[in-house]
Amino acid sequence: MRMSLGSCLKINRAPQAPQKTLPRGDRQAQVIAVAAQKGGVGKTTTCAALGAALARFHDKRVLVVDLDPQCHVNLALREQVLLGGGALSDLLIEPGPMEVEDIVTETTVQGMFLTPADPCLAQAEDRMASRIGKELVLKSALEITRSHYDIILIDCPPNVGTLTVNALAAADHVLIPSNPAALAVAGVAGLMGTVAEVRGQLNPQLDVLGVVLTRLDGRNTRSNDAVLELVRESWGELLLPVQIGINEALAQAQLAGRDIYDFDPSSRGAEQYRELASIVLERMP
Repeated sequence: MRMSLGSCLKINRAPQAPQKTLPRGDRQAQVIAVAAQKGGVGKTTTCAALGAALARFHDKRVLVVDLDPQCHVNLALREQVLLGGGALSDLLIEPGPMEVEDIVTETTVQGMFLTPADPCLAQAEDRMASRIGKELVLKSALEITRSHYDIILIDCPPNVGTLTVNALAAADHVLIPSNPAALAVAGVAGLMGTVAEVRGQLNPQLDVLGVVLTRLDGRNTRSNDAVLELVRESWGELLLPVQIGINEALAQAQLAGRDIYDFDPSSRGAEQYRELASIVLERMP
């Protein structure tokens, strides 16, 4: 493994005035939080594959923010992540002049960038809990960073804690992956409630981009049809017109530490995520 997760020890520093030093770019990114209230629904797979598809096939400059302390995006792309960058947790614990753009690292995918793996985000969430304005720290750290990208994808933790609320407060849109299991479907309803609260109190511009069904087993057609009927009744047009099936190539690509288009571009999973990228672009302003 080429990356180092590093130490979670922090050095106390004198407070710094939050005067930005990063020059402003000439873009204005759409920020998409990829969020789920439950793990195991393909959230990280969706974030990594969608980012690669947008960069490879739509010529977008894409930043993937790995906000999950489990660092799954970095693990899934570990053979394509170049060394360097910094700790996102430092920016969240001690807001100052630095921006997210100051810590990002390149990948071998042209136009795709990533924040480094940072397991210290778990401690950062605890330390942010008592901070005034804790929900808006990430939004502030993306203020100028947005001007350097076309799309920013945020891979949220699989829960609705301070980090996920930060992502929703910073985002223009939320994309919700869900597998056809009953608990995952119920989790979408819970997340929708959180989105409504964030929209009402922190981010009135937050838009639900859609719900994408993942990990559909083509052999369980009767069960799949029942779930599709249920979610259509619940979410209507929010259910995106592409479903991601169970695909061995997606799992093998993650084991190899490469994006699906580098590993097996002709696989069914690659085609489905390429279709999802087109749908996402169509739905955004």
